[in-house]
Amino acid sequence: MSTSRRDFARMMGLAAVAGVLPQQGFAAKRQPGDFYEVPSYGNARLLHMTDCHGQLNPVYFREPSINLGVGPAYGKAPHIVGHKFLQHFGIEPGSMEEYAFTYLNFEDAALQYGKVGGFAHLKTLVDQLRGSYGSENTLLVDGGDTWQGSGINVKTRGMDMVRACNLLGVDIMTGHWEFTYHQEEVLSNIAAFDGEFLAQNVLVTEDALFEGADEYIYDEDTMRVFKPYSIRDMGGARVAVIGQAFPRTKIANPARFIPDWTFDINDDLLQETVDDLRDNQGVDAVVVLSHNGMDVDIAMANRVSGIDVILGGHTHDGMPAPTQVKNNGQTTLVCNVGSNGKFLGVLDLDIGKGKVNGFQYRLLPVFSEILPANQEMAALVAAERAPYAAWMDEELAVADEVLYRRGNFNGTFDQVICDALRDHYDAQISLSPGFRWGTSVMKGQTVTMERVLDQTATTYSETYARDMTGADIKLILEDVADNIFNPEPYLQSGGDMVRLGGMDYRCDPLAPMGSRIDEMRLDNGELIEASKTYKVAGWATVGSKSEGAEIWDVTADYLRKTQDVRINKLNTPVLKNVAGNPGYKA
Repeated sequence: MSTSRRDFARMMGLAAVAGVLPQQGFAAKRQPGDFYEVPSYGNARLLHMTDCHGQLNPVYFREPSINLGVGPAYGKAPHIVGHKFLQHFGIEPGSMEEYAFTYLNFEDAALQYGKVGGFAHLKTLVDQLRGSYGSENTLLVDGGDTWQGSGINVKTRGMDMVRACNLLGVDIMTGHWEFTYHQEEVLSNIAAFDGEFLAQNVLVTEDALFEGADEYIYDEDTMRVFKPYSIRDMGGARVAVIGQAFPRTKIANPARFIPDWTFDINDDLLQETVDDLRDNQGVDAVVVLSHNGMDVDIAMANRVSGIDVILGGHTHDGMPAPTQVKNNGQTTLVCNVGSNGKFLGVLDLDIGKGKVNGFQYRLLPVFSEILPANQEMAALVAAERAPYAAWMDEELAVADEVLYRRGNFNGTFDQVICDALRDHYDAQISLSPGFRWGTSVMKGQTVTMERVLDQTATTYSETYARDMTGADIKLILEDVADNIFNPEPYLQSGGDMVRLGGMDYRCDPLAPMGSRIDEMRLDNGELIEASKTYKVAGWATVGSKSEGAEIWDVTADYLRKTQDVRINKLNTPVLKNVAGNPGYKA
């Protein structure tokens, strides 16, 4: 591969954004061969991964071209894309950083620099960073969304990822999609996990408590289901790590899988926990391992005092530098490290008595063609995949353009899924969830069943077809839009807009709830009427189970028929009031 060593050295020297806390500069060039060497700083190292979504092997992943920020998030990280992202973080156009962090020149850069992620390559990097710093002063933490996202995950109910994370050496994790298995499966997987599963904000329901669900209770006083925090001695300092699971799990995902547990931000309980750790347990630093989403983490850092670091996940934002939030005379670092195993965050802390004196931060892209594979992990990955290889390796069609998902509105792979639903059910309109997980396929490459499963593999992937009025359709679009564009972060769910087939609309992200969507039209230009009924196909209902075929089979059947994947029309909205928004591809 024709990799520019100078580009890579520059990427490894990406400087942290200057802030209030003292920090070590790291703009020095690297010598060839030491691309991933990180100078040690301070007395505690936190390695941070999140949202790998079951991707054990290297993949392609295109970053979003639309990631709109509204209200207090307008123009701020993570709601910056493309050239504005490069300018904000001081990244040179045309460099490897551009490929790692943006959608710009994605096709050409992907062909030059190759795939990203892969647990065998990640294992090599983790071991190197532990070894160079000292394993006794290093923690590897996982922000969740680990057990779901691949065909193997569906077949093993997430146990493949438990085994892989055990070998990787994950010390602490929290969760979100982990809770889309049944309660008993979640508890079984956690029991098999060698590290600690933490979640301060998951409580047992009163009904379950009344019925004697004692096995679900970690702490009867707080009704917490899981251990809320772990205290570790690192470099002579006491470091507390608090787990924060996704607070809207039972809204965004099926509540029927986890009927005895409740989820919320619970920042009052979090504040009590932080105060107790600092006042009564003598910790020197407080870290929150969060799956809130970055906007919620920033808001939480403004509301809960005493937190030094929030290592965040859920919204899949790869941020080269932390966002620094001042609260009550203290600075909280909010970090987010992307998805699909593409990045590993390295946060070195200089921790004194009761406070953090300084930090050094790197967000390292995991380039699989540069980092050698760890052979033990490679063997485990091959063994996990082997029983399902024939199923996943089936060649379905050839991509006529880059297929991707990530972005606030429709992606090309989402359009394929929507077109498949309309074809299968002979429907006028199709709906597909705005999930942020899902890998990319390059133009000219074969779309295999594995790549389809990357977009569709959940525990509730059944399809449906039903009649809906125009008013029903608008209500769905308005509800999802409010989950994304509500200016109050605590009311956001962190996904993207529902994907559509067969219709277009106009969207004003700045409008109030109920007024963001109008001009809904079928592909033939016919205006969708509120009182008129339309045949609509979809999948992944969070209420009762649907009875239709699995979406991966529906999509695979469609691709087998088409052979060449051509997007005749991408059903994306006309956007209002986004001119000049740094989160919008101009």
